[in-house]
Amino acid sequence: MTHTPTGSAAPPSQTQSTPAPDPTRRRTAFAEGADRLRAAATTEPGRLRIIGAVLALLVVTFGTVTAWQTTLRSSAADDVLHKSQPLSSAAADIYRSLADANTAASSGFLAGGQETKASRDRYEEDIRTAAAKLITAANNSDPASPAAKTIAKLNRLLPEYKGLIERARANNRQGYPLGGAYLRYANDKMQNDMLPAAEDLYTSENERLRGDYDNATPYPWAAIALGVLALAALAWAQHRNYQRTNRVLNHGLVAATATTTVVLLWLVIGHTVARQGLNASYDHGVRSLNVLHDARIASLKARGNENLTLVSRGAETVEVKTGQFEDKFDVAFRASMDDLADRLDDARELADDATGEEPVQAATGNMEEWRSRHAEARGADDAGDYQAALDKIIGSKDDKPTRECFDSVDSNLRAALAHEENEFKESAGDGLDAMTGLSVGAAVLAVLGAAGAVLGIGRRLSEYR
Repeated sequence: MTHTPTGSAAPPSQTQSTPAPDPTRRRTAFAEGADRLRAAATTEPGRLRIIGAVLALLVVTFGTVTAWQTTLRSSAADDVLHKSQPLSSAAADIYRSLADANTAASSGFLAGGQETKASRDRYEEDIRTAAAKLITAANNSDPASPAAKTIAKLNRLLPEYKGLIERARANNRQGYPLGGAYLRYANDKMQNDMLPAAEDLYTSENERLRGDYDNATPYPWAAIALGVLALAALAWAQHRNYQRTNRVLNHGLVAATATTTVVLLWLVIGHTVARQGLNASYDHGVRSLNVLHDARIASLKARGNENLTLVSRGAETVEVKTGQFEDKFDVAFRASMDDLADRLDDARELADDATGEEPVQAATGNMEEWRSRHAEARGADDAGDYQAALDKIIGSKDDKPTRECFDSVDSNLRAALAHEENEFKESAGDGLDAMTGLSVGAAVLAVLGAAGAVLGIGRRLSEYR
């Protein structure tokens, strides 16, 4: 039996040892850089170099973020003025043109076998306008968006509607009662398919406009925070320089502070002015435009239903109370007139000057006269005097027809829309102009500020050489 002597070394297999570090092994670049940075921080020149690099980085980052955020907001403001709002108005024009074409078609039908040239021309003009506006909307919508699908649907339905109207006219010229059926079928297609689709397009474009406002108006807080941080760092660096040299000013650091201050003030003041202009364009432009578009649409619906009341001659009724039935189109007429009255009240409250309020007030008077004349026409029709009712709806000036009231309402609403459109463009244009040049100016001044910071620190470094 073998014994291990006391105090002798253990066998190699039982010895635990840590390998000695290899002096030839290269450290990572990050570790070496960290060591150099720590070593540099122990000397004043090294600390100055670090301070200069940090100041330059802060100023350049501030300028970069400012340019980025203001570019996004400026682009959104430009879309508000030149894209989304015009498209919203175009969508409203599509609805108006389709509804007015439907009204013109029913008016021509009521005129008998020989419809007037004015009625025919109005119908054709409305169809051309709707087709042109659909092309414009298609060119400015994303291919896979819901708006593009709605536009495609309207482009498909428009020829179908025109075909039904032509069949109604052909039968009407020959005195066939089938013409009225075709006209009601065309009206159903317009009311149930085309106008709801046009309204969806109008709604989606309004949402797109609201989204552009939401992108254009928020304050650029990230850029503002970086600007304040950069100014604080520059102030600290100058205070440190004063404590060590007893010199009040360092020209490079003063230049960097000045450029950073200019950019920060430009950013805050410019965006505040832009925000005020854009908010004004929405509150005193877009809101009024939306209400006036809705009022115009309500008046068109009312006129179309009024005409169809005579076309249908009571063929279609709806139950308004238990066991009480009334003409379907006359019920719809009254609902549209109530909607028109509400929209005109809203438009009058939103009007912020006499130029905008006067046409709305005039349209309200036209609407009240329209209701009065319509009641007379319904009274004649209910008494069995269809011709008298027809004269009071589409007759000559001597008959004081409701057609005059509708035309006056539409004319006054068109004047109010033109005024509000100008107010929108002026305010939105002011908002966009307030941000003009800010992105480029911020970038250039930031580079100059960073150069000033580096030169200012470099001046101090030269004193150690």
